Amino acid sequence: MQVKPRMATEIPAAITTPDSVETRLGTLRFFDGLPDEATVQMLYDNLDVQRAVQAFLTALPAASFYAMRTGIRTFGPDNQTVLITESLLDSRPLFLTPNTEAVYNLVWLDTHDGPLVIEIPPRVLGFIDDAWQSYVADVGNAGPDRGQGGKYLLLPPDYTGPVPEGYFVVHSRAFGHLLVFRGFLVDGDPRPAVENTKQHFRVYPLEQASAPPPMTFVDISGKAWSSVAPTDASFFDGIAAVVQDEPLDAIAPETRGLLAAIGIRKDQPFAPDARMQRILAEAAAVGNATARALAFRTRDPGAPYYANSAWQAPWIGGHDFSPDGVLNLDARARFFCLGWGISPAMTVKMVGIGSQYAVICHDAAGRYLDGARTYRLHLPGPIPAKDFWSVIVHDPQTRSMLQTDQRVPSISSETANLAVNADTSVDIYF
Repeated sequence: MQVKPRMATEIPAAITTPDSVETRLGTLRFFDGLPDEATVQMLYDNLDVQRAVQAFLTALPAASFYAMRTGIRTFGPDNQTVLITESLLDSRPLFLTPNTEAVYNLVWLDTHDGPLVIEIPPRVLGFIDDAWQSYVADVGNAGPDRGQGGKYLLLPPDYTGPVPEGYFVVHSRAFGHLLVFRGFLVDGDPRPAVENTKQHFRVYPLEQASAPPPMTFVDISGKAWSSVAPTDASFFDGIAAVVQDEPLDAIAPETRGLLAAIGIRKDQPFAPDARMQRILAEAAAVGNATARALAFRTRDPGAPYYANSAWQAPWIGGHDFSPDGVLNLDARARFFCLGWGISPAMTVKMVGIGSQYAVICHDAAGRYLDGARTYRLHLPGPIPAKDFWSVIVHDPQTRSMLQTDQRVPSISSETANLAVNADTSVDIYF
C-alpha cells in the first residue's frame, strides 16, 4: 500500500500532463511529465515549422521589396536609375497588381552614404516606403508639397549631421527605400507626365547639392522583368539579405526574434542545415498557401465593402492594418500577398487627392472567377472618379496582369471609344 506523503495536497488534473496525449501531430508520450526523445524531436520539428511559417507571413512585405530592389537593379544603380512607363504598363512584366492608366516612376533609394535630396515633380501622387515596406512619407498630391512639387531630404537612421533649411525633411529607421509616384494622363496622353518627370525629378546626395549628378531614365514599357518574390525556400534568402543590409532596430524585437529562431540573424551567415532546409521548404509552401487562403477566401468580416458583396477592400484596418491600435495579422498578410506599397493616401478617403481600390475574385454565386466563363460587370453612373477609373484583370498565380493576346487586360475611363450607356453607366464584358 502506497503511503501518502505528509506534505501531499490535492493536485488539479488540469496542471498535469498525461503519459499519452493524442494531437494532430500524433501521439505525444511522457513519463511523469517528461517528454520522451521521439516526442521531443516531433515537438521541435513542429515548433520550427510554426515559426518559419509565421516568419514567412510576417516578412512578406520585405520579400516583396527585396524582389523589387533586385528587379530595379537589373536596369542600373540605386539612387540614379528611374524606371518609367513612358507608354504605360502592359502585361509583360511580373509586377504585383499594377494599373495601366498612369505613368509609373520607380527608384530604389539607399542612404548608407548619407542624406539624399529628392526633387519631386508637380502634379504627381506617390510615397516612400522602407525596405521592410513600412510607410515613411507621402510625396506629391498627398504629401507636404500638396502637388506643387518640392525638395525632400531623406535622412539615414541616427543621422546627427546638419539639416539645411528649404526641404521637407523625412526621417527613417532604414537605409533602403522604394520611392514610387504616378503621373497622370492628359486627355489620354502619357507624354506630358513623362516630360514632367524628366524635367523635374532628381535624386542626389546632399553633399552634391551644388552639382547634382545626372539621372538615368529607363523606359520599362513593354519590357519583361520581374519584381515578384519567390514562394519557395529561397524566400528566406531574400529576408536574410534584408536583415544584413538594414539596422537591427528597423524592425520590432519580436520580429527579430522570430527570424533569429529560424537562423536569420544580423551579422551572422544564414546557413540552414539539411534538416532546417527541409523545414524551410515546407514552411514556405504552407506560408504561401496560407497567404493565398487569406487573399482569395478571407474570413475577415471587415473585407466586404457592403453586406453580401463579393467586392472587398484590399486594406482592412487602414494602411497600418491596425484598427483601434491592434494589428490585424491576417489582413496584413492578405494585402502583401496581393500587392505592395503602403500609404494613408491609398486607404483614407482623401477626396480629390487619394486613390480607392476594390478587389473581387468570386462571382455572385461565390464561385471563383473562371477564364472559361463570360462575365458582365455593370458600373452604375455617374462613376465617382475625378481623374480616372479602371478595371484590371490579374492572374491569381502571378498576381500580375493577365497575359493574353491583348496588350493590356483592362478597361478604363481613358479607354478610346469607351461605350457609355445613356444613363452614364458602363457595362464591361470579360
